[in-house]
Amino acid sequence: MSEGSKVSMEVEMEDKKRPYRAIQPGEILKEELDARSWTQGDFAEITGKPLQSINAIIAGKKTIIPETAIFFSETLGTSPEFWLNLEDSYRKDKG
Repeated sequence: MSEGSKVSMEVEMEDKKRPYRAIQPGEILKEELDARSWTQGDFAEITGKPLQSINAIIAGKKTIIPETAIFFSETLGTSPEFWLNLEDSYRKDKG
């Protein structure tokens, strides 16, 4: 077995050990907004959060903190833990 094949096989095996990729919370938020036909501006107005913050979360440039998780959960009918767990899992996976 060549060295390149061995490395490729190791990478492939590592991928198989990992059954999922943690999802960036902004992806979920964007899907939620799209499902409601809300713009980022609409959501910013509803939650009272700055549009720039909403945009940065969706882009993965800003983390969801507990205060933000509460606003999101109240607006979207989820729990704050949902958003915080998504954020935590994503950051750990991103490492």
